[in-house]
Amino acid sequence: MTDTALPPPVASPELQTRLATRRSAPAQALGDPGPTEAELEAILTLGARTPDHGKLFPWRFVVLGRESRAGISAQLEPLAERQPDPRKARAVLAKLTAPPVTVLVLSSPTPGHKVPVWEQELSAGAVCMNLEHAANAFGHAASWITDWYSYDPDAAALFGVAAGERIAGFIHMGTAAEPLLERPRPDLSAKVERRP
Repeated sequence: MTDTALPPPVASPELQTRLATRRSAPAQALGDPGPTEAELEAILTLGARTPDHGKLFPWRFVVLGRESRAGISAQLEPLAERQPDPRKARAVLAKLTAPPVTVLVLSSPTPGHKVPVWEQELSAGAVCMNLEHAANAFGHAASWITDWYSYDPDAAALFGVAAGERIAGFIHMGTAAEPLLERPRPDLSAKVERRP
């Protein structure tokens, strides 16, 4: 595909408001309706429009249906017993099974490329955020989480994580069961340094 000229950005009060009020939903509180198949295809397309130094596309999506998530969750139960707090580890499995739609984002960097792996991993993180924004654009609440099963090698294998890949996040989408509450935000005076 050749480079195509795109129009320059224009001021969008609607987008500004959306970004100013963006809030992740609790994954376990996401219910129906979730994105339709057509909406999900559009969400994935929008999510893939992310910064990517080198045009490597160093990530991939796995759309997990309810049936596959329920099966994996059942297989995760015994692995939860190895966690420091098995009760909590079992409880967070509800985040995996409750939402109507889940997209697993896998970071799939190309090792040995001139683009550092760290930059490729950042691209996978940007994809996760884009998917949240895209879900919101279609009127769906979303939650980007990882949880213990993203870091346990035996658990990750159940999701089909290949050698050299890492779970960047589970993007759960659906309808929030309750209003989303604001949470504390950073004091920018402590986070921003200005240099003349």
